[in-house]
This record gives sequence, C-alpha cells and structure tokens, in this order.
Amino acid sequence: MQAAHISKQHLVSQVLLRQFTMLGPKGSGWQLQPFDVCNPERRLKLKGPGACGAAKDFVAFDSASAEELWGSVETRVPAALAAVQACTPFSDPVHVEVLRDLIVLHYVRSHRYRGVYSNAFETVRVNVRSELIRQYPEDVRRAALRQTGFHLPGSGSLGSFAERLIEQSEVTQDFGTGKLFRTSIENMFNKVRAMASKWQLEVLTPENGQFLIGDSPAVTVRTDSMPFSYNMAFGDAHAIVLPIGPRHLLALGPKNLLGTIPQALVDEANTVQILAADRYAYMHPRSGLETFARAKARQRHADRASR
Repeated sequence: MQAAHISKQHLVSQVLLRQFTMLGPKGSGWQLQPFDVCNPERRLKLKGPGACGAAKDFVAFDSASAEELWGSVETRVPAALAAVQACTPFSDPVHVEVLRDLIVLHYVRSHRYRGVYSNAFETVRVNVRSELIRQYPEDVRRAALRQTGFHLPGSGSLGSFAERLIEQSEVTQDFGTGKLFRTSIENMFNKVRAMASKWQLEVLTPENGQFLIGDSPAVTVRTDSMPFSYNMAFGDAHAIVLPIGPRHLLALGPKNLLGTIPQALVDEANTVQILAADRYAYMHPRSGLETFARAKARQRHADRASR
C-alpha cells in the first residue's frame, strides 16, 4: 500500500527552527519571529516552528519517498546538535556525517533548487523543439500527417506541432505530474552528498550577536571579497553555510574547525540569509535583529528593482 501524500512539506527542518524559539505566553507554546523579506515593513506575529519554513506540494509526486530520504537525516540530527551545543561535534564521526548531510539536505531541498531545475527543463525543452525542426523536419511532418491527416504548410505550423510532440512525450508528462522532480531531487541529494564528503566541517559561534535563518538556508558563498557573493554553483563556492541556531553556524570548508567569528562576519552571514531567502527569514524573538533584517531587505528590494 502506497503511503499517503504529504502536502505540507518543511523545507527548513523543524528541528532547526526550534533552535530559534522561546516559550511564548501561557498556552502558546514555543515560538519564533518570522520576517517577510519581500515586505520589510510588514510586522508578523510570532509563530510556532510547525507553521514556518514549509511549502505546499513541494514534491508533488510520491512525496513519501522524498520524506523518507529526508527523515533518514533528520531523525539523527538532535544528537548531533546536542554535541554542537556541548562543543564536542568532532567527538564522534557520526555527528560530523549527520551535520554535513544536514547542510546538503537544505541545499537541495530548497526553493533555489526547484527554480534551477524548472529553468533547466524549460531550456532543454526549447532546445529540443529547435532541434526537431532543424534536424528532423520531414519526420515531424509525417507524424503530423499520421495524427491529424494534414500536411504542415510552413515553419510556423512545424514548430507548433513539434511543441505538441514534446507535450506528448513521457518526460514532459512526468515533469507535469512532478514525478521527474521527485526523481531529480533525490538523485541530486545523493550526488551532492558524495561531493560534500570531500569537504570538512566548520562549526562557528558568534563573538557577539545572533544568527538568523532564511527559508533557503544552505547557501553557497565566496569569501574572497566583502560583501560575500552567494548562490554560485557548488563547485565554485569557498563554503556552503547553514545556520543551525542563534549561536551556531555550520559551514562546509577546507578543514574541520570549531571556532568563533567576529560581529562583521555574523552580519555578513545574516545578510546572505536575507538576500538568498525566497520569502521569509526567521529569528529568535529576543534577537534584536528586526531592524537589521529590515535594512537588508530594503537593500535587497532596491537591488532587484535596479536590475
């Protein structure tokens, strides 16, 4: 019997979001502060982690398969986080493996990856249409004659029928149902996991201040200039960063490291989270980061408006 489809899917693990919470007023439970990076003047109410960092039908086909894969990582995270909080993340190689996988999971299970995937599919689709017309015009005409009984008179009708053939293809049908995306994201997770195994783990704490977390929180960065550039290809990055709480940031880098970073780099890490977010950032209710987040979100809006 096939497992039921899960519509509400967390892209930011609840185990991470819980690190940014505090106990709210009586009966309200553990809450964190959402911030709308697209509407920086909007004031949002505190919410529980279950109401944050999720997307509807992110994996629309056989979501149980993907959830099982994500769960193979997330169920092991609490012990690894406890080791981080005890300043002993390298005491057990299993903790390092889990934390590295946690970064990979959030890098792949993200709004950014779905956008890259969709854009790549559309590019291939356009290229296939052009190649069909350029290399196999007579085959397309014969297929049109078989299906419609009409001879295609010109290049315009040839292109339209080539598009129809593409729409009828199995791969396009699988794209439409989401089957192709589910297969793609699972394969990408395993591919990036293998690549990340060659990187080391850095566990960083702030000298001052706190980290916040965006809704696309595992971000590739280059650190050879300020401000950091971000969202480049995995192989072109100097590090892949992931906040795991107000006082801890993970990074895949060149060596294992347990260290602290100055306020300027904390601000830079938080800026990257806001600029790379799809819609929301999340912070501890007493972090004091709302004014900072608002300024960076305004900068993000101005930068995008000027393009």
